[in-house]
Amino acid sequence: MSDHLLIVDDDLGLRELLGDYLSRNGFRVSSVADGRGLWAALDQDAVDLIILDLMLPGDDGLTLCRNLRARSRMPIIMLTARGDDTDRIIGLEMGADDYLPKPFNPRELLARIKGVLRRVRDPLGDPGEAKRFHFAGWTLEVAARQLVAPDSVLVPLSASEYRLLRVFLERPQRVLSRDQLLDLTQGREAAPFDRSIDVQVSRLRRRLRDDPREATIIKTLRNEGYLLTVPVHAEY
Repeated sequence: MSDHLLIVDDDLGLRELLGDYLSRNGFRVSSVADGRGLWAALDQDAVDLIILDLMLPGDDGLTLCRNLRARSRMPIIMLTARGDDTDRIIGLEMGADDYLPKPFNPRELLARIKGVLRRVRDPLGDPGEAKRFHFAGWTLEVAARQLVAPDSVLVPLSASEYRLLRVFLERPQRVLSRDQLLDLTQGREAAPFDRSIDVQVSRLRRRLRDDPREATIIKTLRNEGYLLTVPVHAEY
């Protein structure tokens, strides 16, 4: 059966445009205008992923996202007309799986939907081999294992720093626990109280000029792990 998407946005024109486009690409689509419609739709039918606008009448998207996360791990992609990094980071902290600022190309939303569903269903799966990654002005050249800064300076990476950065870039905007990071970078289960990954993250942050006190690229989530907060574009 087709995956069922629920669009929550008070813009009727956008709901109709996205509903038509996503339906033509093989999804079953429902849409509502606000939080009341969201809860009613969830009571009536199973939903595989929610596309949730930030600015809504009544409860806003952040409130709804937080309340949804208290009930389930259903995938959520947040939309917003504001490109503020603070809104994006708060949305991800509330539990959104991805974040897309308006205006956007429906093809990009389609790619995000497929990526989120793939990550949710196979969270540690192989994301495929990319030639390079672009993020926050940085570029990682995979074959050469070279990190290029926004000012075009070549930043050296150790083998462990490279592996850790690859793990984050292949799984952007989702929380990764210390155990998962150890398993993905070193292929082993974490020992009790093993915090070696914290040291590696600290070193990687220094390479990325990311102040841990006000991190904008790799954020620490207390008792959960780490989150690469910025969007990533991979070239294959």
